Amino acid sequence: MSAGYVLLRSIILIALLMGGFAYFMVVERKLLGYFQLRWGPVRVGPWGMLQPLADALKMVSKEDLAPAAADPFVFRLAPALALFLALAAWAVIPLGPTLHFGSLTLPLSVTPLKSGLLFVLAVAALGVYGVSLGGWASQSKYALLGSLRAAAQMISYELALGMSIISAVVLLGTINLEHMVALQHSLWTAVPDILGLLIFLVCSVADVNRAPFDLPEAEGELVAGFHTEYSGFRFANFVIAEYINLFTMAALASLLFLGGWNGPFGPSAWWMLLKMACYLFFAVWLRATFPRIRYDQLMSVGWKVLVPLAFLNLVWITVCVTVFGWR
Repeated sequence: MSAGYVLLRSIILIALLMGGFAYFMVVERKLLGYFQLRWGPVRVGPWGMLQPLADALKMVSKEDLAPAAADPFVFRLAPALALFLALAAWAVIPLGPTLHFGSLTLPLSVTPLKSGLLFVLAVAALGVYGVSLGGWASQSKYALLGSLRAAAQMISYELALGMSIISAVVLLGTINLEHMVALQHSLWTAVPDILGLLIFLVCSVADVNRAPFDLPEAEGELVAGFHTEYSGFRFANFVIAEYINLFTMAALASLLFLGGWNGPFGPSAWWMLLKMACYLFFAVWLRATFPRIRYDQLMSVGWKVLVPLAFLNLVWITVCVTVFGWR
């Protein structure tokens, strides 16, 4: 695969992710308005559909400020790093089955890897650095507290998240994302591993700092959390990274537990997108329904409930595979 071909596919993928982020924000605000009996965006364009363009112009036109005491290099590096790592995870995520045109094969991912899941998890785990460095480099007590909260929260919930993912790997016996989907053509992983799916849903929302687990951005306590001192496009980088990380979790939920692009009428990328949309709807519904919890409650649920449950579920799945031959 030539470098130019990979670059073209990367540009197309980034454009799709950016467009998806922009219009998912509109859909989210419309859904939140519906849930809370109020209007969402209605003024900019028909049905408010040009709101992303207005938001982008507002962010670009804002003055780029930095605190006088901030570390200038790290302060500017952090949002770019957060966005780069969020995009990098999508390099190996397939959106559909590999297409065949005679002798020509067209994979629906930028660079297919046999160990694609391992790559996604490795890149996602590095995402904490963008948040932590942004809060530390700001030289603000509110931003620093927000970054410390983010680091503790993401590391804590990634433990249970990782064990729920390993349970799916044990069932399927591979870390190749395309093979994992192929092995679910007759039975989704979510059927025998429903507890693993539920743990994944909760931990993935907490891992990307979404409400009701958005403690690193608790404006009632920390102004705006780790990105308090950011403005303009650098602030937008953190927002975009958060939403793209949410898309990544939606894709993993579909690929690992919900059969990916397998559907009742044959494999298709549309089934993959539909399952991702269901996950995203769940995340919005969660945000509209539950209030933000206290930080001590957040950590207690992670370490005292989800980690033991994920461990017991992993042991149960391993026993079923090795003793009863579930695979």
